[in-house]
Amino acid sequence: MKTVAEILKEKGDQAVYSIGPDASVFEAVALMAQKNIGALLVMDGGRIVGMLSERDYARKVVLMSRSSKETPLREIMTSSVIYVHPSQSSEECMAVMTENRVRHLPVLDDEDRLVGLISIGDLVKGIISEQKFIIEQLQHYITGEHA
Repeated sequence: MKTVAEILKEKGDQAVYSIGPDASVFEAVALMAQKNIGALLVMDGGRIVGMLSERDYARKVVLMSRSSKETPLREIMTSSVIYVHPSQSSEECMAVMTENRVRHLPVLDDEDRLVGLISIGDLVKGIISEQKFIIEQLQHYITGEHA
């Protein structure tokens, strides 16, 4: 199993986008659309104070008939953010995501500094890569070819 550090290293775009808690929901959704991402970290003074996902927007703004231009993020963001460390395995991350029904996990180092963000897509890509490698190794073993 790959570690979170390995997944981050293989990830093409390692940019982590964030926004402040006093920004409007509209500003956040516009940034998500511009960057083609499904979630934003909400940061205050270099500290993670929440996360906003497309799910939050749909359920807490659209379905409740709130104004995205007038609603501050702090009113709808998910404030209990679950995170992982670089040494954790992709299997552990999948379990955390499944258990907590989240699709994005911030990655914090041992000093609780943000070092990246992984998504369910990053994990799936890593698992597929690992399985492809194992299949190739088994095919070489069965056919007697040496890599």
